[in-house]
Amino acid sequence: MKTRPRLVTSIPFWVLVVGSLAAIAGGLAIVLNGIDAMEQVLDDPNATVVQVYVGQSWVVVGAAVLGAGAIGIVAVLALAAATALVRRPDVSVETIDWSSDEETAPQNAAPFAPATTATPLAVEDADVEVPSTAPAPPQARAAANHDEPRLDAGDDATRR
Repeated sequence: MKTRPRLVTSIPFWVLVVGSLAAIAGGLAIVLNGIDAMEQVLDDPNATVVQVYVGQSWVVVGAAVLGAGAIGIVAVLALAAATALVRRPDVSVETIDWSSDEETAPQNAAPFAPATTATPLAVEDADVEVPSTAPAPPQARAAANHDEPRLDAGDDATRR
């Protein structure tokens, strides 16, 4: 199954398109308004310096906005071309038959039965208190004697 690129449903793509077109329209309006104002003021012999030079500034601002919109449109076209060149993997869609009563688990599977031959675990109660005068269990005594110094009998072959 062939899939179309998802650029048509991409919200950031459409925000870029709309924003670029709005910047072009706004920049063009500012430039044309500024040029019209400058033409009127330059033909007027009573125009002040502020009236003449403010129109030039507005034309420069409008040209910058118009240029940003043009760069946005170029980015939109480049993104559309790149998306058209990238091949998406084919996707297979499995339809589900909701009217079928068939289960996904096989019918001949053996039912679960817990093991009956399990040996019980020996659990020590950690809350049982033992008086300090009671003798230690044999495992504890062997572990306590582990670090005691021992006499050297001199028959160790690894020290030579």
